Amino acid sequence: MKAVATTAGALALLALAGSAQAIDGGVNVGEDYTHVRVGLGTNSPGFALSGDWLRSDHDGNVESLGLGYNVAIGDVFLSPGVKVMSTNPTDSKDGYAVAVGGGVRVPVTKMFNVYGEYYYSPDAFSSHIDDYQEASGGVSFQPISLVDVRVGYKYMSMNGKDGRKDNVIADGPYVGASVHF
Repeated sequence: MKAVATTAGALALLALAGSAQAIDGGVNVGEDYTHVRVGLGTNSPGFALSGDWLRSDHDGNVESLGLGYNVAIGDVFLSPGVKVMSTNPTDSKDGYAVAVGGGVRVPVTKMFNVYGEYYYSPDAFSSHIDDYQEASGGVSFQPISLVDVRVGYKYMSMNGKDGRKDNVIADGPYVGASVHF
């Protein structure tokens, strides 16, 4: 029920922003993890809403709903934001985390971009974990405006609380693709 209220509130904020919002979705695949994502307004200036599901073959999964505000400074694209997530680590208690962070995208040529992202949640903003960290970076290739192909590296971890096991959900290179509408 909370997720529905959060989604409705985020969509209302996007409607108030008044800018044209594009929809995108994609999949990244690493050796031991799969990351599926969808977004609304993530590639244009203004408010953006994103949803992610990342599953590890060994250490659990994380689902998140993110709200950000994208700023274009020349050709550089900055994206500060916040994510509310459900954490489902293997061999530990399920919980939640609220992470703050952001991303940057820098064009190298018309078709190539370099990007990076980092989010962090301390113990005070999470349950059943000491902290949550997520970082990724890579290169994207956009041969046509509707398709984006990526190669990068992703790290996502949940440090256990009260002697519980640490879970590294993702730690390694990935390849991925997304479609923009």
